[in-house]
Amino acid sequence: MCEVFAGQDPERYALTTRRLRINGQSTSIRLENAFWDLLDEISARDGLSTPAFISQLHSEVLILRGEPPNFTSLLRTACLVFMASGTREQAARMAAE
Repeated sequence: MCEVFAGQDPERYALTTRRLRINGQSTSIRLENAFWDLLDEISARDGLSTPAFISQLHSEVLILRGEPPNFTSLLRTACLVFMASGTREQAARMAAE
């Protein structure tokens, strides 16, 4: 079982830092490549660039909850929510067929 996880390409969990603007402020975010890939996918699905999507997400969080104490953790969990919702949608479609 662990081979499924331990045998993955090390590039997926390598860290990459991207510089971007969040609500006009220049910043950098460091995440594992697997999370960047998902954020790129989510952004494309919504018709946004990845920096625009991240900036929009940050704005929405500020309105709903105030400044998040760890924005990179919020990005990672947003990716998990995206993956979980896709899995549920796929399961529902398969059950309907």
